[in-house]
Amino acid sequence: MEIISQYGHIFLIMACVFGFFMAWGVGANDVANAMGTSVGSRALTIKQAILIAMIFEFAGAYLAGGEVTSTIRKGIIDSDIFSDQPELLVYGMLSALLAAGTWLLIASILGWPVSTTHSIVGAIVGFSAVGISVDAVAWGKVGSIVASWVVSPVLAGTISFLLFRSVQRLILNTEDPFANAKRYIPLYMFAVGWMIAMVTLTKGLKHVFKDANIQLNFLQDAGIAAIAGLIVMGIGIVMLKRIKRDPSREKDNRFYNVERVFAILMVFTACAMAFAHGSNDVANAVGPLAAVVNTVQMGAVTAKATMPSWILLLGGAGIVVGLATYGFKVMATIGRKITELTPSRGFAAELGAAATVVLASGTGLPISTTHTLVGAVLGVGLARGIGALNLRMITTIAASWVVTLPAGAGLAILFFFFFKGIFG
Repeated sequence: MEIISQYGHIFLIMACVFGFFMAWGVGANDVANAMGTSVGSRALTIKQAILIAMIFEFAGAYLAGGEVTSTIRKGIIDSDIFSDQPELLVYGMLSALLAAGTWLLIASILGWPVSTTHSIVGAIVGFSAVGISVDAVAWGKVGSIVASWVVSPVLAGTISFLLFRSVQRLILNTEDPFANAKRYIPLYMFAVGWMIAMVTLTKGLKHVFKDANIQLNFLQDAGIAAIAGLIVMGIGIVMLKRIKRDPSREKDNRFYNVERVFAILMVFTACAMAFAHGSNDVANAVGPLAAVVNTVQMGAVTAKATMPSWILLLGGAGIVVGLATYGFKVMATIGRKITELTPSRGFAAELGAAATVVLASGTGLPISTTHTLVGAVLGVGLARGIGALNLRMITTIAASWVVTLPAGAGLAILFFFFFKGIFG
């Protein structure tokens, strides 16, 4: 207790710096998950992708990031074990942030799309099990998180597979794909708008407007989300009217004009993916930061902790800076090296992944966006046949995933004993 009262302000400054560093790593590495498909399918340029991601990553982090944050903050370790020595929790969360941020920096330099969720969960489990006690880890919760890492790519792959099959049936494999694209794509746009609005209303806004006491039931949420979906659909229809058919280009590529229509749709799915990513992955940076802030302010480990809005803002800002400064490196891996993407394929992958991430954010499960998006891209590739996949690249990505957990845990253990040695 004396250690916290003596060094409290230093711990707070360190937590903010390390939290921002970790959020920078999330932006630099995981931007590929939100934007790699859009850039890889050439629906967006890198500059456009970064601009969209900056707006929607930040919005997702701030409006819908609170649910997962509470899992990262309180769900993985048993806070009661730290009641006699709250400073150990502070050392641990600081070391987890620094360890995960360091690993993400290394992976981003190498161009590996690793899981930021693996990094931080591995780091928290590492310092708790080795530095405190094996009993400090809530193994049941960790088990459900690990299971979600398998379930999420399978679920995203399945949704994306079915979405692309629906595109093939309704649009691509018809006599007039261009006319059918203009007819059916507004419905996909409605789904994108409805999904983003739904997760914001049901899970996100209760953290932002917690003092205003706004209570809506599920049907009211669904109704407001439907209005949002119709607005998105309306904007999309206006944008689609600008696309005129160019018959001369269809001689070489029957789907040339269709893919131009899908490129408009991908602007919307890119926004959805960035929003979903921000809502899920901001927790990786701000969950441990919130734990440090609450422990220092209360002078003890509290089971019921608050999530100040400024912490979500700091996390959102860190993601945006990482994205703008170093995000391009990992983008190429997901966008171009797993399977050849066109706007119609990229749309199915992005919407499938976004739907999966949004579902997980709503239930509070910190899933891996990387796994989800790679699973979605694989699903789209499989819809065209196994030969459409770059199996060597998939093997490299899988190997980098395996290394991430022990790397995060090992670094966190080192930093934990380093902080413990310095502060006592």
